[in-house]
Amino acid sequence: MPRGVAITEPRQHLFAAAERVIAAVGPSRLTSRAVTREGGVSTGLLFAHFASFDDFLTGYAVDRSFQIATTMAGLGERAGTGTVDANLGEALLATPMITLLAVTRLFAYRPTLTQAVEAVLGSGSAALPALERTVAGYLTVERRIGRLPAAADTEALAVAVVGALHHVALTDGADPAAASRVRRAVTALTTTAPMRESS
Repeated sequence: MPRGVAITEPRQHLFAAAERVIAAVGPSRLTSRAVTREGGVSTGLLFAHFASFDDFLTGYAVDRSFQIATTMAGLGERAGTGTVDANLGEALLATPMITLLAVTRLFAYRPTLTQAVEAVLGSGSAALPALERTVAGYLTVERRIGRLPAAADTEALAVAVVGALHHVALTDGADPAAASRVRRAVTALTTTAPMRESS
């Protein structure tokens, strides 16, 4: 991006650049210079919006954790419609895979970001733990209305589903086939349940 060009949402522009850096070279090489170089802007732009690079990383982690929670918010309302595996796949993949890849790698590399996010959004709100809780809640509703076996351990199933997403994002998130792998894993994990279409 040419210098001097106005950026409508500079924070989001920088966050997206950070994701591309993490996807390309990993979180260990994520620096303010790498982010601004990838974003095609001056380093001064980053520090005009964030007090420090750590503040930038916290801002990114909070923003993306909130984004993931928001995209999952409607999952519970889908209970009793479509199929369980399709509902889960659609909700899990509503967040761009590059975001899931970046968040997964960054939180693993900087575990203190979990505390930073929870200080802003509340306990259990950091990215994947919040996602796991939402999935478990959805599966519990599906079990209650008979679309999962009465004996189904919905918490364990949520761990398995989110674990599959975590693994694919962490290892192959940049692969175009990643979304398909996630959907196949979700289907495999839920095929023991009666997947009735809504009438």
